[in-house]
Amino acid sequence: MRDIVVPGNEVVHETRQPGEVKVAVNRAGGRRGVANAADHSGANGHAGVIGGSGRLGAARLLLWALAGVLAIRQAAAVLRVPPGEWLSEFRLPSGFPGSLYDGGQFTATPFAGLVLKPFLGLAAPSLEVAWTCVTLLFVAAIGLVAARGLPDPVPRRTALLAAPVLVALMMVSLPVRAAASPGQTAVLPVLLVLLAVFRVPGERPAGFLVGLAAALQPALLLFAPLLWVTGRRPTARAAAVTFAAATALSWAALPRDSWTYWVHHLAGTGLGGAPDSLANQSVHGALLRLGLTGPVEILLYVALAGVIGWVGLRRAARYARDGQLLLAVAVTGCVAVAVAPTGWRHQLLWVLLAVAGKVGKRAADRPVWPVAVVLAMTLPADVLLPNLAALAPVRDNVLLLAALAAACAVPFLPRSSPYWREPVPTAYGRPAAARWSRVPLMPFWRRVLSRPNLLLELLLIRVGYSLYSHIRAAAPSSRSLAEGHGSQIHAVEQALGIDIERAVNHAVVNTPWLEKFFNFYYTSFHFVVPLTILAVLYWRRPGDYRWARASLGLATVLALVGFWLYPLAPPRLMPGLGFVDTVHGPQDLANPQYGAMTAISNQYAAMPSLHFGWSLWCGIVIIMLAPKGWQKLLGALHPLITVCAIVATANHWVLDAVGGAAVVSAGFGLVYVLSGPRGAVLPAGLSVPRPREPERVAAASRTRA
Repeated sequence: MRDIVVPGNEVVHETRQPGEVKVAVNRAGGRRGVANAADHSGANGHAGVIGGSGRLGAARLLLWALAGVLAIRQAAAVLRVPPGEWLSEFRLPSGFPGSLYDGGQFTATPFAGLVLKPFLGLAAPSLEVAWTCVTLLFVAAIGLVAARGLPDPVPRRTALLAAPVLVALMMVSLPVRAAASPGQTAVLPVLLVLLAVFRVPGERPAGFLVGLAAALQPALLLFAPLLWVTGRRPTARAAAVTFAAATALSWAALPRDSWTYWVHHLAGTGLGGAPDSLANQSVHGALLRLGLTGPVEILLYVALAGVIGWVGLRRAARYARDGQLLLAVAVTGCVAVAVAPTGWRHQLLWVLLAVAGKVGKRAADRPVWPVAVVLAMTLPADVLLPNLAALAPVRDNVLLLAALAAACAVPFLPRSSPYWREPVPTAYGRPAAARWSRVPLMPFWRRVLSRPNLLLELLLIRVGYSLYSHIRAAAPSSRSLAEGHGSQIHAVEQALGIDIERAVNHAVVNTPWLEKFFNFYYTSFHFVVPLTILAVLYWRRPGDYRWARASLGLATVLALVGFWLYPLAPPRLMPGLGFVDTVHGPQDLANPQYGAMTAISNQYAAMPSLHFGWSLWCGIVIIMLAPKGWQKLLGALHPLITVCAIVATANHWVLDAVGGAAVVSAGFGLVYVLSGPRGAVLPAGLSVPRPREPERVAAASRTRA
């Protein structure tokens, strides 16, 4: 739906569905920029699709079941808090109605304290269960209301699956995991605003809900200017009046606490923790973490808050007039948290709602923004970015940067864009035949001929490697079990006559230049060569890049299974066998911690050897794809030198290399079985699609409408 200004101070509200045009004219003399929820969704919108059948219906049920399991998991995590400790976690002083802020833990407004007061009369177990269940029900309600607020037209698949997907994502998001803890009210203001925009038909009742949300979280009063500039002035006035009345009520009931919150701590700054703590994901907190203090920091904060508020609200108003109400609400919420003196993590649920916006002209670029938001909102910052000092300012402010990007930077497409409904399609190769009739090809593994989005690839590679590192470090690391497995491997090699590790290790130790060479090779090429190959394939051969990346990823996942099922002590950590650790130096085998190495890696994640496995993957890819003979020769030498290095440095047994070869072979084999042979070409007469001219696309859209 969009507003068209016509002469005579009239606004035409146009809602287009496939095959129909519905127009309503507002002659009341004002601009109704943000439409009622009843005009936007329901019978005239996608929300009218309430049922599903076949695969969509089954997928919807499975997604709701997943959301339910995640909700139960979140409830269990909260309910594990002992009942005796729960009231202290509620962040209200035990002597309430004494001062709310004497304990230094309560961070909400005095009005929130008045609202929470009746709950303290409940017994701790009852309060614990009721609070957790109500919070999770609020989260489910947010998902349902937000899904019905998606801009028309919405495909049937999206209309059916949006609500359970959004609820499931919120259940695992960092804000909800923090908001489900005792005493947090951050979920309720989000629900109140969404209800006011999408579900409440009257102007004043909607304004009452927005004002109530602002009374609980003052920065949300920014929704009043949004409502004002988009034509809902009665709603904006009602919101302001409600906020003022609720604040005045709290001043009358709790004058001391109101003075503490509004004047002494300037809208709660510093309550519940230092304002420069990582939990404060606002511009003010980020500036303090950068070392700025005093008048300089205050002036810079005020200036940045003004710019962010101006830019963000203008964008939100534009999206509201364009019919993207959910995106407008999400942008305004992101602005509110960013410019507030304190923007706690549990208040950043607005960022997750910003996935409603569409970014990018190509279909292949559409997943980048949703994936980036979901990763930022669900994973710890150290998973997203490496632990480097130079990246600390970014890593410490990931949630804030996501909110600022949504509010001020991300170029969301307007609904008038020719790419809104028809992005530039992805080019696929000829479908391959299945290898076996009982093992169908995976539909998501179709042969994509275009180059994937670089940002999305970097995000997935970084997160994938970080998860690999965390899982590997968490694998079983029992010393006795690992040494027992090491004795088994050694005995098998003796029986096979391939126990050459000690002889090779000592021969290298007695040859200093050879020892330096293998140490350098072992420590230098493990990551450099695979990443270089992936980069070259991405740039020169994007179709083969996907094939190579998938095989490497599957091999790594299979290796993680081996680390869990078979922890193994490498030769250098086997007591009594006389191996020399040439890379890490002498190890105290009487100390189960083995020095500082255990702090950075699981030393018993050795079977299979990914050091050799990744080098073998490199060799296979180079031999198959390199155009020149000398390049193929270098590719063949790399795994050969690597297997010599891992044995010479006493970091792996020979059978570890066999295990590495097995998981790499399985990785290539699975890709072959599930996606067909590597060499895929375009069908005869088919070319890679090019962007269509905007005028032609717009004309085609008008014709269909």
